[in-house]
Amino acid sequence: MKLSDRQHMKAIGWWRQGELAPQTGTAALQEALHRVNDSICLIDMGSEAGVGRGGTATIGPIDAAAGHLPLLAYVPPLHPQDLGDPHFRKRFRLRYPYVIGAMANAITSVRMVEASAKAGLLAFFGAAGLPVHQIEDAIDQLQQRLDPLPYGMNLIHSPNEPDLETATVDLYLKTGVRLVSASAYLDLTLPLITYRVTGIRREPDGSIVCPNQVIAKVSRVEVARRFMSPPPEKMLARLQAQGRINAEEAALALKVPMADAVTAEADSGGHTDNQPAISLLPTFLALRDAMSAQHGFTRPLCIGLGGGIATPQSAAAAFSLGAAYILTGSVNQACMEAGTSQTVRQMLAEAGQADVTMAPAADMFEMGVKVQVLKRGTMFPFRAAKLYDLYSRYQSLEELPSKDRAILERDFFRRSLEEEWAHTKAFFQQRDPAQIRRGESDPRHRMALVFRSYLGQSSHWANSGDAERKIDYQIWCGPAMGAFNQWVKGSFLEEMKNRRTVTVALNLLVGAAVATRCSWLRSQRISLPPEVGSFVPLPLDQLEKLLDIDADR
Repeated sequence: MKLSDRQHMKAIGWWRQGELAPQTGTAALQEALHRVNDSICLIDMGSEAGVGRGGTATIGPIDAAAGHLPLLAYVPPLHPQDLGDPHFRKRFRLRYPYVIGAMANAITSVRMVEASAKAGLLAFFGAAGLPVHQIEDAIDQLQQRLDPLPYGMNLIHSPNEPDLETATVDLYLKTGVRLVSASAYLDLTLPLITYRVTGIRREPDGSIVCPNQVIAKVSRVEVARRFMSPPPEKMLARLQAQGRINAEEAALALKVPMADAVTAEADSGGHTDNQPAISLLPTFLALRDAMSAQHGFTRPLCIGLGGGIATPQSAAAAFSLGAAYILTGSVNQACMEAGTSQTVRQMLAEAGQADVTMAPAADMFEMGVKVQVLKRGTMFPFRAAKLYDLYSRYQSLEELPSKDRAILERDFFRRSLEEEWAHTKAFFQQRDPAQIRRGESDPRHRMALVFRSYLGQSSHWANSGDAERKIDYQIWCGPAMGAFNQWVKGSFLEEMKNRRTVTVALNLLVGAAVATRCSWLRSQRISLPPEVGSFVPLPLDQLEKLLDIDADR
């Protein structure tokens, strides 16, 4: 690397050669940046900068002796496991500050959770949308394969199916699930609080232990505030009166926050408010500090970032903003362990950043809540919007204009609305019979249930790869997918078959470490060639060799 702009480059110390001679050239610097376990000494060799290998670096003014060269910059080692907050890794027993988000309908599959846990990552099984017996089967598999390795289960807010949320919590308590990802919550609920405070106790040393841990994923400040606070006294009193918790649990719950960690969810796939990460995370960090001071919490509350993280630069940016950990979603859905179809994986692998849009959500349809989905190659977002428009304008299926009714029966449901209602009743007979009773007495609710049937089935058609229904696939996806595809273009990860959850995660983390080390050099007035800061994805065996993983185990 040529030293053409020397007026801004001042030596910060001296370097003395050891057994290895310094190397010169852009390739040598790039290689040094990629060796994240090693420090970098950038030295002045006259007409160009060199990379010192080994030797001795002295920071500060000294009397130069023979064999000493001016030290222009120094960068310490940065192993990916040292990114983020060490307290987060210790609390959840992780090797890396990396979370695989819970994608509903078991898209974050047992296979994905298992592979992640064995690599030192934290993954949450995608329990949302599944009946309780399927969730229980997944728990059984994970407990047999992984205990005592850390993993978690999803707990999604179910405003239209409160009994299902209660049943899921009861299952988690019965089976000893100790970590959940609380997602899509607009407010705290009694089942969620029950999970959090059941079994809470005071140790002999006076510390309070919550055996059930919660990582909340939220995008609104008012919701984050609730998770960073103790449970409301009124709700604790209701639970105590119902016999769900005892007096000691209710009293101790007032001394701990609802969550152990909060993920600031920026522009993401699925439920999202499309918030910009660069403003959301600092807001949550400031709120965390204020709430910790207000309530006098003794254990630090970790704040992570999810949404839009799909490249080394975005991961590095998250950590530099103060994220304790990063959470990924969309990029994992395109991996081979994801519980979806090969067709969906290929559609995601071809997506660009602009190939996403918002569409009505199945679980919160009546509330007008939306999710972010893939629009390229599917008519789902447009058809879902049509359904919500009809729901907003009419009070029952019988009121629908004949033209709209014909379109729904021909293109959406491919059967009569009466037949679709019978199909919907059969579904809720198993899942939540109360919905049937309400639908039969409330024509507008019956219409909502029928419309939600299309929304719910659309994700199952995608996951199963139903070729006849490809035009109706609902694929949750954020713009991060397009950013990832652009980053891996021309590398081995461009091909869908090579995308594995751990491989993707480690490439993002190593790339983030490289990007951070580049920033450290720039902050020391070093102007880097553009190609030096790039990180091309590496196969897993090369990453393990680079990180010396086997030696650490």
